[in-house]
Amino acid sequence: MTAKGQPTENPHAERVIRTIKQEEVYLSDYESFSDAQEQIGHFIEDVYQNKRIHSALGYMTPTEFEMAYWEEYQVA
Repeated sequence: MTAKGQPTENPHAERVIRTIKQEEVYLSDYESFSDAQEQIGHFIEDVYQNKRIHSALGYMTPTEFEMAYWEEYQVA
């Protein structure tokens, strides 16, 4: 956890939260809190992990990057 109002203390988490807000939250109208939880969860699990490419990962999705990692560095 970082101090309140200090986004520079945890830039990676702040970037993920910004992405979720810009690409899901601000573009959606939720009917209830549970609807918001469900849709944001869907965004993270399906879109962010499996469809959205990330420049820091060589323009692969996190799932593709992890699969490539394990194929290259299989532990025997």
